[in-house]
Amino acid sequence: MRDFPSCFGENGVQVADSSLSNTSKNAQNLVTRVYQCRIRGRSCLITVTWSKNLVGQGLSVGIDDSANQCLCKVDIKPWLFSKRKGSKSLEAYSCKIDIYWDLSSAKFGSGPEPLEGFYVGIYANKQMVLLLGDMRKEAYKKTGSTPVPSTAVFVAKKEHVFGKRVFGTKAQFCDNGQIHDLIIECDTIGVNDPCLIIRLDGKALMQVNRLRWKFRGNHTILVDGMTVEVYWDVHNWLFGTSLGNAVFMFKTFLAAEEKSWVSQPIPNPSTLQWSFSHRFQDSKAQNLGFSLILYAWKNE
Repeated sequence: MRDFPSCFGENGVQVADSSLSNTSKNAQNLVTRVYQCRIRGRSCLITVTWSKNLVGQGLSVGIDDSANQCLCKVDIKPWLFSKRKGSKSLEAYSCKIDIYWDLSSAKFGSGPEPLEGFYVGIYANKQMVLLLGDMRKEAYKKTGSTPVPSTAVFVAKKEHVFGKRVFGTKAQFCDNGQIHDLIIECDTIGVNDPCLIIRLDGKALMQVNRLRWKFRGNHTILVDGMTVEVYWDVHNWLFGTSLGNAVFMFKTFLAAEEKSWVSQPIPNPSTLQWSFSHRFQDSKAQNLGFSLILYAWKNE
């Protein structure tokens, strides 16, 4: 599956991907976050992936350059993750990059991401490039760096969600944006005319009827004063195995001119792709949008 830049993909996000397994039994519980950062004055993308399976929990950190080429990547496997704290050294831009983590006091919910009591820090060129978690004092003490305002920008998130008829997650639609309760409702088993409903904080924002004819499409909603384009692909739910996955993408546009391309026809109806490369260039940083991609897997 290649749906984030370089380490996670080359040119875009593919909403319908035949390479994904069609059963939730093989679906991995994971969350990937993408941040735009700067190392030695150069723009880069840092991806942080939390995963959870029968073996245990894992953490992966990858760094891409502005051309979406993978500079370096480290995987902290479940058997290493069990140590709960540690560090790894990488190199990019002719610079040593240290990744520190401490999850010895971390508290987890049902998902793979820790909720509190942890930190993950990326340290380079004598400064903290990216710091995640609530144990900030401990992270700065470990690295010996001085706290400064972060320039990292949260630009994308991918998450696997599971359910039978209702799929829920916590969602935000821009960097430092308000966190909402996002619910997707769709009952496709034993229903002659299934429909799709998307709710935000309990309020229905959109409903798609005649879903067998509209199993792929897009619709515009407004969230926190921002334009959000919602794309969906539920083909697997309706015409594949009943336990297959559907894919949803919520794309936020922070500038009116950025939305102009959305109205263009989708060239291939079986896939929905967006180029990430031009959106992550420095010249676009002030108008940077946000992407939330959800893979919704039906449980037995």
